[in-house]
Formats: sequence, C-alpha cells, structure tokens
Amino acid sequence: MTYHTMRRRLFGFASSLSLLGALLATAPYSLESQAATMPADRATLGATSQDTATLARSRSQSMATFWGALDLQPKDAWERLRASFEWRDQWRADAGHTRVQHWIDEYRSSPENIAKITERARPWLTWIVQQVEARGLPGEIALVPFIESSFDPEARSHFGAAGLWQIMPRTGEALGLRRNNAWDGRLDVVRSTEAALDYIEMQADQWYEGDIELSLAAYNAGAGTVNQAVRLAQSQGHAGEYWDLSLPAETMDYVPKLLAIAAIISEPQHYGVNLPDIEDSPAFAQVPVTRRVTLDEAARLAGVPEQRLAELNPGLRAGVAHPHQVDNLLVPMGHAQRLVAALGSPMNDADDGAVHVVQRGDTLSSIASQHAVAAADLVRWNGLDRPDALQPGQQLTLSGG
Repeated sequence: MTYHTMRRRLFGFASSLSLLGALLATAPYSLESQAATMPADRATLGATSQDTATLARSRSQSMATFWGALDLQPKDAWERLRASFEWRDQWRADAGHTRVQHWIDEYRSSPENIAKITERARPWLTWIVQQVEARGLPGEIALVPFIESSFDPEARSHFGAAGLWQIMPRTGEALGLRRNNAWDGRLDVVRSTEAALDYIEMQADQWYEGDIELSLAAYNAGAGTVNQAVRLAQSQGHAGEYWDLSLPAETMDYVPKLLAIAAIISEPQHYGVNLPDIEDSPAFAQVPVTRRVTLDEAARLAGVPEQRLAELNPGLRAGVAHPHQVDNLLVPMGHAQRLVAALGSPMNDADDGAVHVVQRGDTLSSIASQHAVAAADLVRWNGLDRPDALQPGQQLTLSGG
C-alpha cells in the first residue's frame, strides 16, 4: 500500500551530503522497551481497565500530575485522528495480516498500558495530528511516538536516541536540531516533530517513490539497510514493498505495531480500551522568546507553575530560554497572552542577564551553559583572544547587540 507524499515546502537540506550520510548510516532507534514490552512502572495506571476509567473520571479532582488537572473536553481528538487514518483495514487482506494481528493481540492483552501511554499523549496529540494533516500524510503517522517513545518527550535509548520521535544525535544535527548542555532540540516537541515529519517525507521522496511504509522502515533501521533489503527482494522477483522485505526484527515489527495500535484506536470499545478525553484543540500556545528568560521567571509572568513550563519545554536543559537558541516557549493555552505582553516589555535596568561577571572557577563552557548561549558566540561577542584564561571580575556581554 504505497502512499505518495504531498510535499508542502522545499527542504534546503535535501541535497546535503551530511544529511544523506546521516540517513544512510543512522536511524532514530526505538527504545529498548517499546510499546509491546512496556515496563510496568511506566506503562500501567492500575490493575484493570476499570481502575483506569475510575482514575480518568477523578482527574479534575486530582493534582497528582499537571496533565491530569487540565480541563479538556471529551474525545474530539480521537475522532479527528480516526477520520485521518489512510490505512484502515488494508492490512487485513494482504501480506501484513498475520503480523498486524499478532500485535493487536499483544496490545489488547494489556489495555491499561495503552491507556497509560495515550494519557501521556494528552498535551501533544492534537497538535501532532494537525501537523500530519497539514502535510497530507496518513493519520497513522501521528502514532509513531507511541511506538518510539511511549509518548514520553524525555525518553532516551541506550543507542543515544532521544525525544518523542527517538532521533539519533547525528540525524538530529543533519535535520537542524541543535544540541548542547543547555538545549537539546530532539527533546523539544515542536522542533522534533517538524524534523521527524520532514525526515519521513524526504526519505519517501528521495528513495521510495513516495512509499511511506518503506520510509518508516528506514526511519527505524536506516535507509542503507532498507535499500539493501529492497534490492535483494527485487532480485528475487518481488516488488520490493515493505511486506516483501527481510529486515532486522525490530524493523519487521515496526509498521505492524503502528497499524495494530491504529486499529485499536479505531475501535477502542471493541478491544476493551479506555482512551483519555482529549480536546480537538492544542493544549499549548507558542510564545516568541524575545529576550533571555528563565523558566521560573516565565512561569511567574505567565501565571502558571514552573513545573508546567518544564514539562512543556523539555528541550531546555538548563532552565533558561535565550533568543540566540530558542525561538519559542510552549505555554498552556490561556496563559500565553500574559507572557507575550511581559516579554514585550523593556527589560528591568537591574536585570543582569545582559552581562556575566566571571566568578572564580567559571569556564567559558559553564558560562555558555548557564546563559543558554554558544561558547563560540561568547568568544566572538567579547573578542576573547584567550577564552581559556578568564579572570574573576571580568565582564562578558551575553549578546551580539
């Protein structure tokens, strides 16, 4: 079932040698414990699906987690997602039937695990569905984070992949996701989602004549591995589609897992699964970062707990957003305007964010990390001939203005 991409924009990096090398050599490997083998401490809300439903009904009274306290409306997001599915039932009559049915049986054996993961998707699902729709991609693609990270934006694998979409460091760099001690673009849900969808579309167009299933296989195993498997299948008289290929076990299961969870979400009651209520509008807004601001200050200005902002902005590793590094902060819907107004105001003269006074023990890298700027920019802005010889009391400007 080939699905041809409908590209909405040109990618300047499409012909980049570094990107092609990254696509051929690496893939954003899945977590060792993916949805099929979710650990109990991360993937279960309770002993039974009835317990899960009871917890969901009491969410508005509980402050155990921030996302459980959000006032969201019933199930519109799931209805929208179902309407966008492109591969519904196609697997039932083709070579994928047995493989997909196996994973349906695996998932339905632990419905509380699905409830836990889809609850974790609450802040992100509607926005991701919108991005997938805008590109004309099958709605099933919005569920890739279910397979990759169990919808945990902080997830990391033993192979070095990180974020909702489990992007490897080299691939992230090729896709423009910067990474240092203060910032990891792979953990930023907005940036990483855009990059992952670019990656899936570009691979489909680059090598597979728009076949999204083959691109998903390459997303998991690397394009080099998939291209070799395609050539082998074609040499044996097959068409070279996903279902014809002999691939590593994880990749052989990748598309079947995606189709299995989509089938369950299509008919949750049939499979005994309780999905959380998620409104059909994003749970967050994007606020431009116009000056250096810490998460605690931004939380105070927006009128929300700092923990809320931290959960929405996992890419910020040092708790500081700087316009040289971060374009936007994600803020709970309904609180964005206050922060926009505050950040648009002139900085307080007493704010020392524009200058750092070197303390004993400071290094250029520690200062850069503290203020969420690049060490190379500090060298350039301050004309440092010997960046390894900072002196206590020395003043460093933190901007190029």
